[in-house]
Amino acid sequence: MTGHSATESPLGPDGAWTHTVCQGLTVIELASVLAGPSVGQFFAELGARVIKVENPATAGDVTRTWRIPGEENADRTSYFHACNWGKESIALNLKCDEGIALMHELVASSDIVISNYIPRVARALQADYETLRSVKSDIILGSIIGYRPDSDRPGYDAIIQAEAGYYYLNRPPQSEGGKPTKMPVALMDILAGHQLKQALLMALLQKVSTGRGACVTVSLYDAAVSALTNQATNWLVAGTVPEPMGSEHPNIAPYGSVFRTADGHELVLGVGTDRQFQKLCAILDLPETASDERFRCNHGRVTHRADLIHRLQEAIQRFKRDDILATCQAAGIPAGAVRRMNEVMQETPDYLQLPGPAQAALGVRESAVWPPAAPSRLDQLKLPPSYAAHTGVVLREVLGKSPEQIREIIATGIAEQA
Repeated sequence: MTGHSATESPLGPDGAWTHTVCQGLTVIELASVLAGPSVGQFFAELGARVIKVENPATAGDVTRTWRIPGEENADRTSYFHACNWGKESIALNLKCDEGIALMHELVASSDIVISNYIPRVARALQADYETLRSVKSDIILGSIIGYRPDSDRPGYDAIIQAEAGYYYLNRPPQSEGGKPTKMPVALMDILAGHQLKQALLMALLQKVSTGRGACVTVSLYDAAVSALTNQATNWLVAGTVPEPMGSEHPNIAPYGSVFRTADGHELVLGVGTDRQFQKLCAILDLPETASDERFRCNHGRVTHRADLIHRLQEAIQRFKRDDILATCQAAGIPAGAVRRMNEVMQETPDYLQLPGPAQAALGVRESAVWPPAAPSRLDQLKLPPSYAAHTGVVLREVLGKSPEQIREIIATGIAEQA
């Protein structure tokens, strides 16, 4: 494995990351859509060279075609911008032996491979771990699949959300009607991507100490179920089947509750302690509620939630949003505004947006560590690549192909070049 030596620290004297911790690492991305590419961008942000291998039969990653209404007809859509910064794109035909051979040459010169092929397809494309390990004995393969390793069923975020319980829980209480609802982002993909990042970092740590590679596999379904946390243990420990509660919390009240203010805005309360609740009642001028035995402890507030929320709503609707939020925050009571996306970006540009060379096309970082890892690297991250934009560069720089060889590879359809 290349990168920093054992005696070279990526940290400055104050603990800040002073330069790229994964510089010298090469990552091959045999993945598309969101989960796998988010892992690739994570390593690009840390300084690795990330080479995205795309399929000529589909003109690359399918998200290149996922345009929202009014978006220009380009191959770098808003969706593609979400997780493809800092990468190089090479188009290889993996349906032919020659294309597979070139892919294996890339693997032989890399440290990590990221894949989201179902097991059957991985074997057919000779991108399974046993084959790749024969190409490079210490390769680390990070694989995202839909379900278990013995299943060839493909995984789709919406289906996983339904099967893992998220659709059922993510709606208003049954008494209020409302259909089971998907989360507004592909959360199962994001969860699986974060799980794979952790696994790959552990595999890299193991490789430093043992010299051995590894195959780490994350399934969308397992990532989804593992993230059910207290909702799952409410059943496993207490035997209670969680029911839809809208934005309410099954174990805490008022937590997640949404209230409307006098000026027509909405805010959320996250009261997690009895002391916070007493402070809230003082701010809202609700002495009777504060002294009511039903509400003095959290268990009582959960039990008598409906009456509690009604009382709080009547009090909160007398205040303007910004006034009550400022008062709550000054008192140490967790509260926040319900924001639209434009408000989110206006409030948090420093750590959500990549500075990038093109200010009109920004993205969202995969690493949320503060201070940002290697900020100078983030400043230098290349825009998400156009399809096959780096085919010639990768063939020349990574695989050492001559101009004549590159022309022949492209002319024979083994690879495509933009």
